[in-house]
Amino acid sequence: MTFTVQGGRTIRKRYKEFGELTSFGLGASAGGHGLASSTCSSLTPGKMAGPWTFTLLCGLLATTLIQATLSPTAVLILGPKVIKEKLTQELKDHNATSILQQLPLLGTIQEQPAGGIPVLGSVVNTILKYVIWLKVTTANILQLQVKPSANDKELLVKIPLDMVAGFNTPLVKTIVEFHMETEAQAIVRMDTSASGPTRLVLSDCATSDESLRVQLLHKFSFLVNALAKEVMNLLVPALPNLVKNQLCPVIKASFNGMYADLLQLVKVPISLSTDRLEFDLLSPAIKGDTIQLYLGAKLLDSQGKVTKWFNNSAASLAVPSLDNAPFSFIVSQDVVKAAVAAMLPPEEFIVLLDSVLPEIARRLKSSIGLINEKAADKLGSTQIVKILTQDTPEFFTDQGHARVAQLIVLEVFASSEALRPLFTLGIEASSEAQFYTKGDELILNLNNISSDRIQLMNSGIGWFQPDVLKNIITEIILSVLLPNQNGKLRSGLPVSVVKALGFEAAESSLTKDGLVLTPASLWKPSSTVSQ
Repeated sequence: MTFTVQGGRTIRKRYKEFGELTSFGLGASAGGHGLASSTCSSLTPGKMAGPWTFTLLCGLLATTLIQATLSPTAVLILGPKVIKEKLTQELKDHNATSILQQLPLLGTIQEQPAGGIPVLGSVVNTILKYVIWLKVTTANILQLQVKPSANDKELLVKIPLDMVAGFNTPLVKTIVEFHMETEAQAIVRMDTSASGPTRLVLSDCATSDESLRVQLLHKFSFLVNALAKEVMNLLVPALPNLVKNQLCPVIKASFNGMYADLLQLVKVPISLSTDRLEFDLLSPAIKGDTIQLYLGAKLLDSQGKVTKWFNNSAASLAVPSLDNAPFSFIVSQDVVKAAVAAMLPPEEFIVLLDSVLPEIARRLKSSIGLINEKAADKLGSTQIVKILTQDTPEFFTDQGHARVAQLIVLEVFASSEALRPLFTLGIEASSEAQFYTKGDELILNLNNISSDRIQLMNSGIGWFQPDVLKNIITEIILSVLLPNQNGKLRSGLPVSVVKALGFEAAESSLTKDGLVLTPASLWKPSSTVSQ
């Protein structure tokens, strides 16, 4: 089947009559700041309220209204599973276990102050005379834990450390080994300093005294056991400082790397035919045991010029709970609508109906014959149907359902030589919209199409009730327009966040506010960092 397609164009000026049809546009809500300004400008301070009180009330009104109307256009929610996995990978990339293996145990013990008591210093030196070398032989960072802290807007990150250390002594030929366990703890909080935008930072990194354990792995002679016990006693106060000074900077750098990767990830463009959609961070937040990134969006054309900003959603974007999902990506209805519109620009289709759809051509001729037999007789083998999509389609979501509505102009010409159409119809059409995923690609498919309203715009065959052509017109649109539009939508939208967070596939669901993406399959997390 072959269609002749001409470049899309706006036809509103050509068909002014079509402006009487219902508009599907969503009205933008007024900004809170403008509303507050207009409200305050219409007020004057009363006798009982001074200028200062008046100014304060207006300021509070403006702030309240702004907060009430501003809503992010997208939200990326990361659950503790994803946070743990990403931070674990960053610790690997920053060679955290190598840092543990290189902890200067012996040097730290030698440099420890003896509390101003010369006898203690002498005892330490005597003990260390029997230690040739002392170092960590194996190190593991066990499975991280991410929990809400006592402060609801902070996260507590626990990093269990498991090490085996050993020392060599002339008193025995084998290495004397002992097991060391401790736990580094840090707080993730929002940094609202004036030096830049709000960001997430990791701070207060230290070890937990309750988690520190040092025990001998094997028993030796009484003398060696006593020496090992003294060495372990010296390590107990030294190990927390070593972790704080040597490992905590690596943990902080790993978190900064993870956060930078997340910010880079949300900025990856999504291709929309010739246009592209990009997201930017508005602000981060911590809710319970999740990190939430509130995003704005922008639509850019093929030259990279921003054609539309979505820094705030017109309606409040409800953020569903994660439940057991590792992450979710929520996109507001207005952003989804713009994406659909970018993939389905206004177009004009010219169809030689007798050649492409002969059975439909025969039925159209029969239907026109019921209106005007002479007009039907004029229909030749080169009869043409023109379908022009008006502007861009509108996209609407509800809980679990979506539909696409569009305005269409349809013209019927008796032949390819005819300069004027027999008649022109304005059509309000709608289709059920169904999202599905293929791997990490999101695909939209339009199911069926209905001609909800048909209006006669002009006619060269006399006035007639256009509803008599509803069935055949709907079939023409179904056969010509729908396959073409689904062909454009079938290329899908790559959602890079899915694979970047370690998942192979995504699944989608609809809410009344927009679209929600969650992983369809679970990864097998790397629970430890070992060496």
